[in-house]
Amino acid sequence: MDELAAARARMVERQLRRRGIGDERVLAAMGEVPREEFVPERGRGRAYSDAALPIGAGQTISQPWIVAAICQALELRGEELVLEIGTGSGYSAAVLARLAARVIGVERHESLAAEARDALDRLGVGNVELLVGDGSRGLPDRAPFEAIAVHAAAPPPPRTLLGQLADGGRLVVPIAGERDDMLTVFRRRRGELAREGIGPCRFVPLVGEEGFAPDQ
Repeated sequence: MDELAAARARMVERQLRRRGIGDERVLAAMGEVPREEFVPERGRGRAYSDAALPIGAGQTISQPWIVAAICQALELRGEELVLEIGTGSGYSAAVLARLAARVIGVERHESLAAEARDALDRLGVGNVELLVGDGSRGLPDRAPFEAIAVHAAAPPPPRTLLGQLADGGRLVVPIAGERDDMLTVFRRRRGELAREGIGPCRFVPLVGEEGFAPDQ
């Protein structure tokens, strides 16, 4: 086992399993996807650190635990169509691709989207479609989605995205607070929405028509 693979295995055990990630499919996916492929060359030595890392355009690749917590809360079984908002580096999309049937990612920054496509292609990930656009609006023409993952902090609960959730579906999104954001899961059942907080977190803001204005 090379050094990075060993670091990945330690990440799964120490950062994820010991801190409450119990979904074995999520743990396996996190153990299979090489996070170093999704960070700039100069940052590869820190790829498995317990922290978010800069990837350009003022964005970050999320802390591994955050990615795992989102995936676990989505309760994926392998047959879902997943909408991902704020694809960034493409790392989370690669993990989701191992847990669901198909992933459609939306990224606001064209440069990040291009880099994410390159990384996904290098790894042979064939069930991710990556688009450039305003993710806060979702993709109404492709809805409904069984699962929606949002990688940026929204103001109030994003009604547009909630409206694109299938019956029985789950949306996981950080809800912006004054000090910390709250990673939150919404579940739709028979037209009713249930809301549950997962834990405090820190995310960049969701920018767009249904999010924060670009200059905030």
